[in-house]
Amino acid sequence: MTFNAWNLFYTKFDPIAFSLFGLKVHWYGLCYVFALVFALFIAQFFLKKYPQIFCIDSKDLDSYFIWAEVGVILGARIGYLAIYSDGAYYLLHPWDIFNPFDTQGNFIGIAGFSYHGGVVGFLVATIAFCKLKKLPLFSYLDLATISIPLAYTFGRIGNFLNQELYGRVIEADSVFAFLGILVGEELRYPSQLFEAFFEGIVLFGVMLFALRFCKKSGQLACVYGIGYSIARFFCEYTREADSQMGYYALGLSMGQILSVVMFVGCVLLFLFRKDSQKIATHQNKKAKKHKK
Repeated sequence: MTFNAWNLFYTKFDPIAFSLFGLKVHWYGLCYVFALVFALFIAQFFLKKYPQIFCIDSKDLDSYFIWAEVGVILGARIGYLAIYSDGAYYLLHPWDIFNPFDTQGNFIGIAGFSYHGGVVGFLVATIAFCKLKKLPLFSYLDLATISIPLAYTFGRIGNFLNQELYGRVIEADSVFAFLGILVGEELRYPSQLFEAFFEGIVLFGVMLFALRFCKKSGQLACVYGIGYSIARFFCEYTREADSQMGYYALGLSMGQILSVVMFVGCVLLFLFRKDSQKIATHQNKKAKKHKK
C-alpha cells in the first residue's frame, strides 16, 4: 500500500516541543496549559457580553477558575488511576500520584488523565467554591460549560500530538484508509482529532445555539453534558479502548459507559430542576442592586 504524507505524520513529527534546563517540554503539555488559559479568556468574554445572563462578578470569576482548574487536574488524575489503573497501589503510595520521575530518577512527566474524572473534580471544586462564597452554583456551571468546548479542542489536539489515545485499526483496503495515521505498522483512525472536532468545535456551536433558548440557570450546563456524552459515545467507535480495560457488554468501552451515565444524569437534571429560574431572578436583582 502507498501511504500519503498525512498517513506518515507520526513518523516525521517530534512530540517534544523543546528542552528547558534538561527537561523535555511536550506539545501535549503546552496544549493543555493553553486550553486552561483559553477557557478563562472565553469565560471572561461571555461574562462581559451577557452579564444579564450569568450575573457573576469578574473578581469572583478569576478566583473560581483557579478552584475549577485545580479540581479538574486532581479529578482527572485521580479518576484515571481509579478507573483505568491500579488504584490500590496509589492508595498505598499517594506520593506517586503526581510523581513525574521513574524509579531511576529520570523525568518522564505525568501521563494518564480521565475526562470523566476531571468532570467530577470540576463539580466538587465548583460546589465547594459556591458554598464557601455563597454564590449561585448553576450560574457558574453555565458559564464554565460554555467556555469548555473550544478549550477542550486544544486538549484533544495535544493527545494527538503526543501520539496517545490511538484510534482503532483501519483495514488497508478501506475507503477510509486515506484518513489513517500509521502507528507502528498499522493504520489507525485519528480519533483524537474526531473528538477535538465533535466534542469541541461542534459542541461549542450547540452551546451558542442553546444560549439563545435556555431560560433557566443550570440548563446550559445540562445541554453541555448531554451534547458531550452523545459526541463522546459515537467518537468512541473510532477510538481504541484502553488495553487494560477492553470492551464490555454490547461491545461498549468504559468511555461509552461513563458517557451514558453522564447523559442520563444531565437529562434528568434538565427536566426536573425546578428552582433554577428563582435563582436566576435572585441574581438579576442582586446585579441591579450593585449597579445602583
